[in-house]
Amino acid sequence: MKVLGISGSMRKEGNTAALIKIILSSCEEAGIETEFISLSGKQIKPCLGCEYCKKEKTCVIQDDDWHAIIERVMESEVLILGGPTYYYDVCGHLKNFIDRTYSLYHDRRLAGRKAVAVTCCADKGGTRSLQTIEGFFSSHEFSFLGSVLGRGYLAGEVLKDERAIKNARAIGNKIVKLLQPSD
Repeated sequence: MKVLGISGSMRKEGNTAALIKIILSSCEEAGIETEFISLSGKQIKPCLGCEYCKKEKTCVIQDDDWHAIIERVMESEVLILGGPTYYYDVCGHLKNFIDRTYSLYHDRRLAGRKAVAVTCCADKGGTRSLQTIEGFFSSHEFSFLGSVLGRGYLAGEVLKDERAIKNARAIGNKIVKLLQPSD
């Protein structure tokens, strides 16, 4: 799989998912393989800070959905990671997902992939949410392709944010050019 979009929102079909799917649709239209995963309904336990991952080379928490999802990340060339803004940062569910990747940090197992950050906010705090996602990418040595910040509260409201939609399409086209360079 080449392009993976993950929405960390608890709203399965919310604003974050909508923006990620716009980016993915540009890739799909160009014939690039994509996948979308919503963390909604998934169990992602928090990092325990136990440090056993240094020895085991993976997170030792085994009884949740994190391992299956991170396998898909490891198979991707481009990761689009998004989450809604709650109190000036990403939601806790997405933060749990990010924190668990510490288990892959020691051996730089995520390094070399490309990445896009996506967030939505009703009013303020979206910039900080993007910084959190971008910090995750930077720590794991992803190549950063850009970000999308959308405005909207109720599900679907972000589709009225013309600037966010335009930006999502532009980033989708950027991914297409990266993965399918012209001869």
